[in-house]
Amino acid sequence: MKTKALLFCFVLALGIFFEAKLSAQTPRVDFPAPSPACTLKQRVGLTDIEIVYSRPSKKDREIFGGIVPFGQVWRTGANASTKISFSTPVKLNGVDIPAGKYALYTIPDENEWTIIISKDLAASIFNYSETNDLVRFKATPVPFGNSIETFTIEFNRIRDESAVINLVWDTTVVPIHLEVAITDKLVSQIETAMSSSGKKIDGFYFQAATFYFNHDLDLKKALEWVNAGLADKPNIAFELLHLKAQILAKQGDKDGAIAAAKESSELAVKAEGTAGSSFVKMNDDIISSLK
Repeated sequence: MKTKALLFCFVLALGIFFEAKLSAQTPRVDFPAPSPACTLKQRVGLTDIEIVYSRPSKKDREIFGGIVPFGQVWRTGANASTKISFSTPVKLNGVDIPAGKYALYTIPDENEWTIIISKDLAASIFNYSETNDLVRFKATPVPFGNSIETFTIEFNRIRDESAVINLVWDTTVVPIHLEVAITDKLVSQIETAMSSSGKKIDGFYFQAATFYFNHDLDLKKALEWVNAGLADKPNIAFELLHLKAQILAKQGDKDGAIAAAKESSELAVKAEGTAGSSFVKMNDDIISSLK
């Protein structure tokens, strides 16, 4: 009996040895992931946002209410939970979110989704706990005319202080409205730079005046900066004059706005060498609006 037992152990060990040797000799093969990973980076205003997620495809399956059940927590993608980070504090659908990195979960439903920002980056969908939620808020799904094959997270309608994060799959779009604060910080920086000694470059005058114009700030200062930029007849004079026309129009100076718009068009044609300059069209629009 002892001999048989020893023989059995020897054969078993030999089999394990050859199996291990065969495995060691098998070349490594990288197979394509069914739901490939994706890293999405976007700057909105002065805020850097990064989203890391995996992208499953429909593959002729029913999605919401099917492989993604209604009323249950979803990892908002595939594989690991989706991660989202913000370099500054933001608002999502009006809810304050401090700067940092979070896990993004959702609870899909037919008429309303719950968006979950979780503080637990290590958890998966299998050990998710509501106790680690930073916030929950609601979002309204919007029907989409076409079927999108692969789950997509995208940024749209990007402005200085806002954007929309869309969760898109199959025939459903879930928009999440993002807001960032930049005005107070940027105004302070602009004012400090403008009060410093030395001449500023023409582009800086243009950017500062444009920011004030777009954000309904001090138009008198914006006009002063435009005129300062025009003083040396720079190459971007036609752009500065177009902005000047916009500022004067907003201040109610119709004649001044029309004169600036016409001069802008003349310089744009000379600078760009074509009468089809986009600035000619934009200046004509200003003039038409004031008549």
